[in-house]
Amino acid sequence: MKLDIELDRENGVPLTDQIVTGVTTWIRSRSAHPGAKLPSIRQFSTDHEVSRFPVIEAYDRLVSLGYLDSRPGSGFYVAERQRNASGAQGSSDPRRAEDEAVHILQQFNHPGESLKLGSGFIPEAWRDMDGLGQAIRHVSRADPTSLVDYATQLGNATLREHLQSRLGQLGIEADASQILITNGASQALDLLMRYMLKAGDMMFVEDPGYYNLYGLLKLHGVKLVGIPRTRSGPDLEVLQAQLRIHRPKLFFVNSLFHNPTGTTIAPPVAFRLLQLAREHDFRIIEDDIYADFQTDVTDRLATLDQLEHVIYVGGLSKTLSSSLRIGYVVADNATIKDLADIKMLTSIGGSRFAEAVAVAMLERGAYRKYLDRLRRRMRDALGAAVQALEASGWEVFETPLGGKFVWARVPHIADSMRLVECGAPLGVTVAPGSYFRPNAEVSPWIRINAAYASDPRAQAFFDAAARLEP
Repeated sequence: MKLDIELDRENGVPLTDQIVTGVTTWIRSRSAHPGAKLPSIRQFSTDHEVSRFPVIEAYDRLVSLGYLDSRPGSGFYVAERQRNASGAQGSSDPRRAEDEAVHILQQFNHPGESLKLGSGFIPEAWRDMDGLGQAIRHVSRADPTSLVDYATQLGNATLREHLQSRLGQLGIEADASQILITNGASQALDLLMRYMLKAGDMMFVEDPGYYNLYGLLKLHGVKLVGIPRTRSGPDLEVLQAQLRIHRPKLFFVNSLFHNPTGTTIAPPVAFRLLQLAREHDFRIIEDDIYADFQTDVTDRLATLDQLEHVIYVGGLSKTLSSSLRIGYVVADNATIKDLADIKMLTSIGGSRFAEAVAVAMLERGAYRKYLDRLRRRMRDALGAAVQALEASGWEVFETPLGGKFVWARVPHIADSMRLVECGAPLGVTVAPGSYFRPNAEVSPWIRINAAYASDPRAQAFFDAAARLEP
């Protein structure tokens, strides 16, 4: 039996998430009955022409959520009885959490010909396609085994040494053994959630913040408390007030070129945030996936803390390639060892080929030259986007110092869903600000990717939105 599931490799949504979404939709559509057998992992990957790795991870997640039963030696079956997320009476329904996650994943499935003004991706034309092609050919000739073998448990040793050197430039002292390569930063976050949290635990997140993290946390049954993001970082007054009420295990912070506001944590805020982490015994996950967009190095939370209360997450996918999924976690040795074990249990291993290509790009100097061009291009695009928005009567939350995003609003529009509706007939796709809030609260703001703001359709949208009636 072949499942009627469509997988899109171009929309930026990880294949694992698409498979989870497709199977759960199939189960809830009543096309499947309890006890129905699913295609084997091998058969599914053959039918849909994908690697076995995302299928293994998706099936594992579906078992954890209670949609599937795994019968050793027999295969995977639709669960006879849908259990709740934690297996305990009275806890949240996994289908509700999954519905919320599906909503988050689908919101960025843009119409094919639309201008993806709210996208999180760099335009294809800006990527170093020649450099990537040369690196791929080099690896294919020099290391043909990488085309078929798994990566090692921690990831390519040479790549980890390169990352260790790059971390040293940020002032983060870490041994290569403290670095775990992951399938993008998304897998890094998933591993951390599995390792550090259980259903019912409390976690602080930024508001607004990283939408995909919210869906991941809800899948794990974690309770979210939003801490407002100001122009200089998390709102410390609100944070301290919430710490008098709650005892979070973790606080997720996007320190540099914050998604979606484009802001960077100011040094006084960083120092106080670390003091509060020590006083209240919570750990900070520092998301620094936009590090390579920065020209002049500044201290990170992990620089100031040296990995005592901070776990550092980075990646190359936002700059190098969205297809070559390269992320990494930096933490103390005990944490990395446990995360590596979870990684092997849930995904067998990483892509030895992707890791080897990343090494080739770093060693041959192609990546450094590409970053120089990309930074200049993004800096110019950000300046032009802010100028265009303000000339049309929009308000910019803060002029970004780097990165990709501008957080902006039309002052007299209270719900940015109206901006979404305004853009659609103009061929412009944006996401309402509510998608970037922990509980989807209404927001007047939207995220603009400056790389697309020079398109004439963007200017037409800026002008049309400013003319909307209050």
